[in-house]
Amino acid sequence: MAEPSERGTRRTTATGPGRILVAVYGIFALAATSRAAVQISTKWHEAPLAYTLSALAAVIYIVATIALARRGGGSFRLAVAAIGIELLGVLVVGTLSVFDQEAFPDATVWSGYGEGYLFIPLVLPVIGLLWLRRTARR
Repeated sequence: MAEPSERGTRRTTATGPGRILVAVYGIFALAATSRAAVQISTKWHEAPLAYTLSALAAVIYIVATIALARRGGGSFRLAVAAIGIELLGVLVVGTLSVFDQEAFPDATVWSGYGEGYLFIPLVLPVIGLLWLRRTARR
């Protein structure tokens, strides 16, 4: 019997190595949400831009986790969009935080290209997009 990808349909993104990807995105969703909640509730006045970006990162990680875990073309497109925005965010915020440190008096998940998280926020969307490409409809 032919694999689903050989019949012209997309394999689910949450099978095989995709399960690990979904789990890592889930962990980052939890970490970013927790970080943003603490930052916003305890010291919003210190760095509102950084804390807003932390909250945005949390939302993107949540959306990416759910979209990667679900089947269907709509979920696939949502995952591509969320992970693409994540990569753009990491690159933009990472660059700005390196060159304009005064704008970021406190770190976000994406500051310094994710250096506070072992650069996983920089590598994760690349892996995510490569996995989505691999599971895309042929």
